[in-house]
Amino acid sequence: MKKNRIQELESFILHHKELYYRGKAEISDEAYDQIEEELRSLDPHNSVLELVGYMLSDSEDKIPHQKKMLSLDKTYSETDLLKWIGKEDVLSILKIDGSSCSLIYQDGILKLAKTRGDGQLGENITKKVMFIPSVPKKIKLKGEVEIRGEVFCYESNFFELTKEMEVRGLEKPTSQRNIVAGILGRKENIYLAKFLNFKAFDIISDEKFKLESEKLKLLKMNGFDLPDYDVTHSNEEAENRISQARNFMSEGDYLTDGLVFVYNKIALHEELGETSHHPRYKLAFKFAGDTKVTKIESIEWGVSRNGILTPVAHVSPVELSGAMISRVTLHNFGMVRNFELAVGDEIEIIRSGEVIPKFLSVVKKSKTKFTYPELCPSCNQKIEIVDIRLLCKNSSCPAKVKEEILNYIKNSGMEDLSDKRLEEMIRKGFIKDITDLYQLTEENLLSLDKVKEKMATKILTTIEKSKEQNLSQFIAAIGIEGVSTTKCEKIINHGYQTIEDIQNLDLENMMQIEGFAEKSSTSFIQSLESKRDLIANLKKVGVKIKKAVSTQGSGNLNDQKFCITGELSMPRNQFEKLIKENGGTMVSSVSKNTTYLITNEKDGTSSKYKNAIKLNIPIVTEDELLKMIGK
Repeated sequence: MKKNRIQELESFILHHKELYYRGKAEISDEAYDQIEEELRSLDPHNSVLELVGYMLSDSEDKIPHQKKMLSLDKTYSETDLLKWIGKEDVLSILKIDGSSCSLIYQDGILKLAKTRGDGQLGENITKKVMFIPSVPKKIKLKGEVEIRGEVFCYESNFFELTKEMEVRGLEKPTSQRNIVAGILGRKENIYLAKFLNFKAFDIISDEKFKLESEKLKLLKMNGFDLPDYDVTHSNEEAENRISQARNFMSEGDYLTDGLVFVYNKIALHEELGETSHHPRYKLAFKFAGDTKVTKIESIEWGVSRNGILTPVAHVSPVELSGAMISRVTLHNFGMVRNFELAVGDEIEIIRSGEVIPKFLSVVKKSKTKFTYPELCPSCNQKIEIVDIRLLCKNSSCPAKVKEEILNYIKNSGMEDLSDKRLEEMIRKGFIKDITDLYQLTEENLLSLDKVKEKMATKILTTIEKSKEQNLSQFIAAIGIEGVSTTKCEKIINHGYQTIEDIQNLDLENMMQIEGFAEKSSTSFIQSLESKRDLIANLKKVGVKIKKAVSTQGSGNLNDQKFCITGELSMPRNQFEKLIKENGGTMVSSVSKNTTYLITNEKDGTSSKYKNAIKLNIPIVTEDELLKMIGK
């Protein structure tokens, strides 16, 4: 009986892995993981388990990995994750839902790219990777260096890719998640790889690291895009990261299915080692995904505070993760257009944990014709197609204005101003923009439904209190794109502690801040610039934005920026802590804005050392740094 079940599981695994890598997956990741775990429990050393990572294709160009590309152990339980973390500092990084890839550089030149394959042998995909714009073809590092990361597809690129494939008469891709493996496995039309993207997460070289986070900083210095990451020092911070990852699953512009946690101390990696299947110092936390098939009954287009029309499908009610679901997000116009979604279509939907249910794939098309709005459903103005989005550019659009004001109310602490009350005030002409909140009178409020004198006084009191806001609260309230509280704190800790400081940030300085790549930095700066008039008007009506209190200390290193290279006498994170406690700020690379480079090297060969010499940045030893602090 046991033998029969093992054979059944082997057949099931090989069948579904092949479908997955052909871009035609039939089951969810969670369902597949459960089958794999069952086989591992019945037969831990089963050879099929060593083959499940293999990317099936007709190519025979297989290349060995010098260091095996292992799978990751995984958990769906927060309790188990926190137990695994214990009291260690861990680096958490978004787990991209794509295809793992290894890049080999020789003296800074990209020579070879290969898939993960079965972990021991990968497939040569060098020609395809050369088309991927975000893969640097030349880096600063010498000798042989291996960069590992994930190939994936942004939502906007998937939209353009689908159009290109239609024009070329190729079969339309079935989903964003499977097209990556499909393109990497092709022998023809390899130029389609130009629509793919790459984010790096690991480096293997002769350079010695003490912390995992140092690897990511070096990757960024060499021009690699990185997934969103952070170093967490407590259970509370780890739980916040999980919450952020859940939000990204709903709102992010590429597919993720969880987080990878890795102990930050490299010494722990060496101590714990690896099994034949996975490293003991890494753990993937995945969101359990429950999927069902349902039917679209209607499609509704809402308008966000940024003027983006967001599609929501009303579907035949179905139970998912213990909740009855009747509304499902369809992501964006690009997704609806790609699949020509229409009333009557049978679709597969997914709900992962607490995340909003969303569209996954089309199961059966109806005969209903695909349509989309040409006029804004709120203001009736003509809308524009911008990349993968439908956009209403009318600054006076009622829905857009309402969402902007609601976001401000929510983040500035104005209790008792509900959605309904706001709608009534807009309808009566009391409020046309955010600043009008501060012009409300008792007479205005008493004219609202169910508002008596006591409630009116309470509302006016909370509005008055909201004139005093801290910096991160204010940035969230005015709706700057792509900036979480954590990211805002990183900006503050980097020395930008007033709204004026932040408004004067340029792209180069922004990219010096941990967690900000070129794309996110550009988005932040453009979004902030678009709010310049709003900020000025809020100041005019009495809003005061308090100078941020940095979590850093104060002392001899105030307003100075430090970069470290090479080995020091104690762990690097202890030096970073010492610098921060004395008012200094850490930067990941040397630029004209760096105050000092700290190193014990006399004739350094690192890129940081050479940049410091080139830019005339003072170079100090750790002993000289300690004297500066007064130790």
